[in-house]
Amino acid sequence: MKKLFIVALLVVGMTSFAQEKKARPERAKMEQMTPEQRNQLHLKKMTLELDLNASQQKEMSKIIAEQSAKREAKMAERKATKDSVKKLTSDEIFAKKSKMLDEQIVMKERVKKILTPEQYKKWDDMKSKRHHGMKKRMMQHKDRKPAETGDKK
Repeated sequence: MKKLFIVALLVVGMTSFAQEKKARPERAKMEQMTPEQRNQLHLKKMTLELDLNASQQKEMSKIIAEQSAKREAKMAERKATKDSVKKLTSDEIFAKKSKMLDEQIVMKERVKKILTPEQYKKWDDMKSKRHHGMKKRMMQHKDRKPAETGDKK
């Protein structure tokens, strides 16, 4: 009886542990696409959400392509510097964050010129929802990460 109980506990424990990590098949599929394909899908989503006309689509396509290229370059740079152990100074962190915020301000101004006020408001709302969702996922990831690696806070 004891052995049966222990085996049952082991089976339940193993299955719950195996199901803990949720795979994100959408992300894997997105990574298999070319940057142009991802940009087209992004533009089509925006067109559906914001009801963009042809000229707006053309302008937003340019912006999306530029942002995608910048993002790819930053990801490559992060991968290259990931292995280095060098810690950033507070001045370097400030400079990076300041540059990023300046780029965001420029992006907002460009989008504001392309979209109508109603479309811009909807775009800004969509952007803030996506930002909050990413922040939430990052916090969940941070909470889970030390437990997975065995480190203690």
